[in-house]
Amino acid sequence: MEVSPTAVPPVCRVLDHGKFLYLEKKKAQESRRRQSVILVKEVKVRSRTDEHDVGVKVGHMRRFLDKGQRVKVTVFFRGREIAHPELGKDMLRRVYEKVQDIAQMEGEPRLDGRRMSMMVVPK
Repeated sequence: MEVSPTAVPPVCRVLDHGKFLYLEKKKAQESRRRQSVILVKEVKVRSRTDEHDVGVKVGHMRRFLDKGQRVKVTVFFRGREIAHPELGKDMLRRVYEKVQDIAQMEGEPRLDGRRMSMMVVPK
């Protein structure tokens, strides 16, 4: 096997190719086992969602955050609601205030077409 082809003279090593492939496969398997998959959960609300319904959504968010998952909070605007994005921003602020003891906001809320979203991550 060629170890360093750019060296002068090139450096080579004699080895068992089957054993080499086996060890490479084991290294890849070990690295896959040690990585952690971070899921992003999404909670959807509207700008005029009632307080009790927001409380239910916040309960779901708390459960997700306790598991170490990131939560994307999305406010949908329907019809003429898009003319008042400040209502959506207010809704996101109220939701964040209810979970700020266990979470932190990742960036400011941003408007994306007919939806406004923010990302919340566990502390």
